[in-house]
Amino acid sequence: MIDASTGPVAAAITARLTEALAPSHLEVINESAQHRGHMGDDGTGESHFRVVIESAAFVGATRVARQRLVNRALADLLAERIHALAIQARAPGEPGR
Repeated sequence: MIDASTGPVAAAITARLTEALAPSHLEVINESAQHRGHMGDDGTGESHFRVVIESAAFVGATRVARQRLVNRALADLLAERIHALAIQARAPGEPGR
C-alpha cells in the first residue's frame, strides 16, 4: 500500500478505507495545493483528495456502487472535513486507469 499524504485527514482516510475495504492497494493523494484559494479550500491544506483503491470488495460492483462503498466509509469526513474526493476504484486484476 502507498500513502502519498500524511496529514491527519489523509491518515483518517487511510485508516477508514483499510478497515472498511481491506484494500490490496491504496493511495491517498492530497491535491489541496492545486485548489488553494478556490471554493472549499479551508486553509488546512487537507480539503481535496484523490483515492486510488483496489479491493476484493469491488468484485462485481458497478462504478457507482464502488464509489458508494468508499463514500460510506468516509461519510463523516466528507460532511465535515473533505470538500472534494476523486475516486478510482478497481477490483483485483482489473487494469488501472
